[in-house]
Amino acid sequence: MIIIATSGRGPEVTNSKYKHFNYWFMNISGFATIDYVIVVFYIVVLIFLGLFLSRTKKGQEKTANDYFLAGNTLTWWAVGASLIAANISAEQFIGMSGSGYRIGLSIAAYELMAAAALIIVAKFLLPIMIDRKIYTIPQFLRERYNGGVGLAFSIFWLFLYVFVNLTSVSWLGALALEEILGLTGMSVSIVGIDVSVRMLIVLILFVIAGVYSIYGGLASVAWTDVLQVFFLVGGGLVTAFFALDFVSGSDGGVGRGFMVLYDTLKELPADSHFNLVVDRSVSPDSYMDLPGLAVLVGGMWLTNLGYWGFNQYIIQKGLAAKSINEAKKGLVFAAFLKILIPFVVVIPGICAYVIINHPQAIPGLMEGNLHLPDSSSFIADQAYPWLIRNFTPVGIKGLTFAALLAAIVSSLASMFNSTATIFTMDIYKQHINKDAADKKLVHIGRWVAFISLVIALIAVRPLLGGLDQAFQYIQEYSGFIYPGILVVFGLGLLWKRASGSAAVWTSIATIPAGVFFKVAFPDMPFQFRMGFVFLVLLGMFIALTYTDKKARATALPSEKDIKVMLKWSNIAAIVGVITLIASFVVLFGGDSTPTFEYLNNLGFPSAFLCFTGFMIYIAVFLRSNAKDTVEDPKRVAVDLNLFRTDIGFGLGSLGIIAILAFLYTIFW
Repeated sequence: MIIIATSGRGPEVTNSKYKHFNYWFMNISGFATIDYVIVVFYIVVLIFLGLFLSRTKKGQEKTANDYFLAGNTLTWWAVGASLIAANISAEQFIGMSGSGYRIGLSIAAYELMAAAALIIVAKFLLPIMIDRKIYTIPQFLRERYNGGVGLAFSIFWLFLYVFVNLTSVSWLGALALEEILGLTGMSVSIVGIDVSVRMLIVLILFVIAGVYSIYGGLASVAWTDVLQVFFLVGGGLVTAFFALDFVSGSDGGVGRGFMVLYDTLKELPADSHFNLVVDRSVSPDSYMDLPGLAVLVGGMWLTNLGYWGFNQYIIQKGLAAKSINEAKKGLVFAAFLKILIPFVVVIPGICAYVIINHPQAIPGLMEGNLHLPDSSSFIADQAYPWLIRNFTPVGIKGLTFAALLAAIVSSLASMFNSTATIFTMDIYKQHINKDAADKKLVHIGRWVAFISLVIALIAVRPLLGGLDQAFQYIQEYSGFIYPGILVVFGLGLLWKRASGSAAVWTSIATIPAGVFFKVAFPDMPFQFRMGFVFLVLLGMFIALTYTDKKARATALPSEKDIKVMLKWSNIAAIVGVITLIASFVVLFGGDSTPTFEYLNNLGFPSAFLCFTGFMIYIAVFLRSNAKDTVEDPKRVAVDLNLFRTDIGFGLGSLGIIAILAFLYTIFW
């Protein structure tokens, strides 16, 4: 085995305040023996716990419910922790930190608006699915519509997990670990064949995740996540602490470091690193990824509701809860944790940006001998691992590395389990072997997880090898599916007339519509494209439903319920008309006034056209549910009591909204 190095060293600081950094830069990785011991110990404990906690009693076999839903044993804190552990991975630590480096604080909108989306999912969507004892999202679609719809979305999700999620998480994770260890650009010769270190790391990640998740199922994944999320958040905060302390310069302190970042970047007229809402006139490149008001009222909602409400490897944790109330509390707990994530991953990316591009802004730093990467060739996704390798001390470095490793592995494990769940329960059991016993289903699930591992391993480099910001790749290509998912699932859940034929044709049109808009409007930000695809699919679904002749007669709701539904339908319709008119006024007003110019630069017309679509969505199904005397034969009869929440849920939700309002007010 021969290792060939092609990478360079990190920064060297000789300033008196930073002379202690020299020890950390003495070798390529900066790791001491204690760091390696910590990492190995963490891996061993992780695998042991995963296997131990998923064991069955002697003489008993795992049932399908045990393997795919952890026997419905998860408590609220286990649900919340597992949700965040599955979500936080290299996508956040590396991809989002990279976007923080390149774009700035506005990338945090994915995390902040996710907190709001989790409240909606907890109150309106998850209770219905738990009440109907749902295993998978395609299962619900099959029961609500027909087998064709369920099969279509089963295939959609399988392709998304294998070719987008598994590949991106493993690739970004390998990039991070490679950079931290100082092995960037190195290769290993095995029996005369050169293999990149990054691909070798991808293989190791898959093996670690596969060992316990393939054997133990969701129980292994969920209960180990409880341990992991503590280290994920803690390790991220430690990295942010040391990065901010470094930026603070000779004065020291995290608060001082944050102010150095803020003051430095706010003084630059063309910089939007500290804006949560991007102005196109200030940062046109950033606007393409995060187009102004779309993060508040546009496509961002499609992304977050699609991800948190209808993404199997996410919602599966809620479906495995002990009860509906435990699931609701778990999602609110996860929402609070989501608000922490920008401080864990985005702020470090901004720190790296200032250190590399504006070192003169750091007090006392230029008095020493500082060697930094070339800003023109620095890859954004290397920001976070670069910080860990160069700015965390011995011991802490190993712990942070282990936390990042755990984040990657936990997400991969969740995806393996969910891929196995969808294929086994929605394809194999429904279309190949309907009479399969639990033992057979578990066996098939394990084989599917293993095969998905192999396919993702083969596909990872061709798909992601040349990307600078992989996080944006993930969001854009997930966006090909989310508009259709929201239309088909949302209307099927909440509209009594939603028909199976409309769902089938909308499912078929989902990806072609996304591809068409991407080809026809290549310069349009993908969040706007996603919003307009949603509007097209929504209109298509409604039109096809009203032409469907399979509807059956049904009794009207109670007078009380009719009044409530009509009231909110009218409110939604009025808001929709107002936002539609406002969108056209601003659009055709152009740059005629400073106000119109500013609103256009924030993407007001496009964002509020998407918002209008949401309002139409609500107005149509509420009025139809109140007044129509027909319904689809397979409608979901929803017990409104499922939506009731206790005072704790209400206070938690208000707290989350208050925090979001505060952050957007301060960093608008």
